[in-house]
Amino acid sequence: MANHKSALKRHRQSLVARARNRAMKTRVKTAIKAVRAAIELKDNAAAQDALKAATAVLDKAASKKILHWKTAARQVSRLNLAVNKIQA
Repeated sequence: MANHKSALKRHRQSLVARARNRAMKTRVKTAIKAVRAAIELKDNAAAQDALKAATAVLDKAASKKILHWKTAARQVSRLNLAVNKIQA
């Protein structure tokens, strides 16, 4: 473990950031699971609502640099395709 005051502070900051990042990644995974569950049930209204919520969560994660913006965009796109497929 670090001995310098600044290194100790940096370590504390990294622990806080790690906890925040893990919480956000968990939130992202839960939102995606909700959309996929609604798609499995072929519930169009629930899928639309879950997709809207998931898109917001993914966009926020991308803006906070927790996910790469292209990764978030790809996931939103694929969820959109899946939701649109059950609509048809």
